[in-house]
Amino acid sequence: MTGEKEDEDDEAWLQLRPVEPLPSQCCGSGCSPCVFDLYHQDLARWEVARAQKDRSLLSREEPQSCPSSLSPETFLAFSISTVDKVTKDTYCARFALPENSQLGLQPGQHLILRGTVDGLEIQRAYTPISPPNAKGYFEVLIKCYPNGLMSRYVKSWKAGDTVFWRGPFGSFFYKPNQVSILLSCSILFIQYGELLILAAGTGLAPMVPILQSITDNADDETFVTLVGCFKTFEDIYLKTFLQEQARFWNVRTFFVLSQENSLDQLPWSYRDKTHLGHLAQNLITELIGSCRRKPFALVCGSSEFTKDMARCLLCAGLAEDSYFVF
Repeated sequence: MTGEKEDEDDEAWLQLRPVEPLPSQCCGSGCSPCVFDLYHQDLARWEVARAQKDRSLLSREEPQSCPSSLSPETFLAFSISTVDKVTKDTYCARFALPENSQLGLQPGQHLILRGTVDGLEIQRAYTPISPPNAKGYFEVLIKCYPNGLMSRYVKSWKAGDTVFWRGPFGSFFYKPNQVSILLSCSILFIQYGELLILAAGTGLAPMVPILQSITDNADDETFVTLVGCFKTFEDIYLKTFLQEQARFWNVRTFFVLSQENSLDQLPWSYRDKTHLGHLAQNLITELIGSCRRKPFALVCGSSEFTKDMARCLLCAGLAEDSYFVF
């Protein structure tokens, strides 16, 4: 009887053993802690609990329905207020925060979204586009792809649904006239006079709160040159916001459209600041040469885009510590 009881206990403990995450559950953004870090923490907790035969040691905090603060380790529940279709394949979702509170992200930081499709858990990284000081809500811009699992999940959203996020994450931190980059064992502080922002598609998202924090601060005299790369004029995100930002004395915006055939087809206010084709070496060199102060470049987009931009920036004379790739 004693042997049978021990076998039953062993089976019970094996059922409580943490399950190793699937590759789809890692967003691939280098977050700390990663979902695999959390798994190893839970596994160590399970091993200690089993050795001491104390199941209370397994308990972890459950997701909260009314979060008071973000947690990089624990997914918190947020209610969707609205979901708006921005373009044919991109959505802007607004999430409610309790009691007119603030999300608490610094400009440049991102969150991890958890979704489930066909029983498969997936996680992806997204950067809120709402102002850092927004109260009672935060907004996220998400592009959906025809065969994307997370895209299927996002397309199912409607007002009132509950969605789970954790964070914040990110090794880039913005301060007026200075950026801080978190390295493995230290923090690199870099002084600059101008930000050169190169963003493709939804790569614009992390740039939005950074830009807004600059223009909202009367004491921040940072110059900003923003270049947004899109397929067509209709694909440009946040047109009204970008036009408003370009009215500030220290901000100028440009666009590069890869699938437009003629500038004459664009509104007149866009023609002088739009280039057709792709963002290439000659334009990068021209932009850096036209910067009014020593530039620090921020780059975000597809892996191919960021790789090309890093190469172009180096060829144009920027040092490796003079740009940051999200």
